[in-house]
Amino acid sequence: MDLLLWRHAEAVDGVPDHTRELTERGIRQAHKVAEWLESRRPKKLRVLVSPTTRTRQTAGAFTSSFEVVPALAPGNDISSILAACGWPDGGGSVLVVGHQPELGRLAALLLSGQEADWTIKKGALWWFTNRVREDETQTVLRTVMPADLV
Repeated sequence: MDLLLWRHAEAVDGVPDHTRELTERGIRQAHKVAEWLESRRPKKLRVLVSPTTRTRQTAGAFTSSFEVVPALAPGNDISSILAACGWPDGGGSVLVVGHQPELGRLAALLLSGQEADWTIKKGALWWFTNRVREDETQTVLRTVMPADLV
């Protein structure tokens, strides 16, 4: 299974948090990463998005076919995110468009086995693969693509 974590692009400051929109820079970030991802898109990719405006706008730069999933909203725990995307046994590929600190904590869990306060930059994409080699389950970090390097 492939799991892609995409932090929403840069958004305006303000309240309410749920309705914050992308800045002009954020729109550019989202389109750059979306273009990079489109040329490498896994087959049968499900796109799951937090219900916030900024995550829906980020995902919208890539596709209009996404599912809004309340479990991806800010403040939810990592187990809710894992359950929503079916990691590690769900098969296929899932793109999660979400928030800090949850995505950073999830990346830490996948790579180190425990949650930690890792930072994923705004607009960045982290791509993980779960595989079995010689009866051992492995999580592999395939790439980290920050928006400013695309």
